Amino acid sequence: NKQSITPHHTPRYTSRMLSECDTESSIYDNDEEINSVKEIFERQTSRRFQEYEERMITQRQKRKERRDKNIQKIIHKDKMEKNLAEKIEKGCLRCGCGLGGVAASVGIFGGLGTYGWEISATAAAYETAKQAGIQAGIDAVIAKIKTTNTFKSLWTVELSDFINPSNYSTSNGLFDAVKAAMASIEKTCTSTNVDRVCNGILTDSNYFISPVAEAGKNATALTTETVQKAQLLKVTDTSIHLYSAIGYSVTAILIIVLVMVIIYLILRYR
Repeated sequence: NKQSITPHHTPRYTSRMLSECDTESSIYDNDEEINSVKEIFERQTSRRFQEYEERMITQRQKRKERRDKNIQKIIHKDKMEKNLAEKIEKGCLRCGCGLGGVAASVGIFGGLGTYGWEISATAAAYETAKQAGIQAGIDAVIAKIKTTNTFKSLWTVELSDFINPSNYSTSNGLFDAVKAAMASIEKTCTSTNVDRVCNGILTDSNYFISPVAEAGKNATALTTETVQKAQLLKVTDTSIHLYSAIGYSVTAILIIVLVMVIIYLILRYR
């Protein structure tokens, strides 16, 4: 008979060693310690997962709020930019239209105003030249009389009181003026008067009076031409400056209008 090898003593503790075949065994299902460990593990794991999930929910909520806030900011900024762009568009369009009207008005009314001024200034230049010529003719007649010995008796007389624009350039007019001047010094030109002035104008008035009248006419013509040229030159220079100023103004306004239109188109079709 073979000797039995079965131990005859009872083990003092239960082995906790797990083997591959033991893991699927139900021997541990009723083990209180194992069940306690499992419960603790599951409870801690669940709590950690729950905490993690809560943190993730909180983080997701924060990110969502931050994202929504950023989206609102972007939308608000876009609306503001759009409103600003629309305002700028409308402003540029209105400004361009207004300035275009101003440019047309400046060009038309400025040109008409300058043309009207040029006409009146030209007429004034002719009138100024005419008056200057008349005064020069009167001065020349008086100077001629006061340098001619025949009229020596009149050298002390204020001839400007007798010689005027209506009589300085004609022989008959000067004849009457000389007679009036002689009368002012109580000398009457009659056939019996032997005064050189009276004798001269009575015997041969054309010889003595005509050269004086001619001197007046020559002085008038020369002075009128000179003054007229000078005055017309001033009018021409001034009108050129005015037309240039109008042209520069219109050009500047048109450039501004062009810039406004470009800005409008950029904002409109960007």
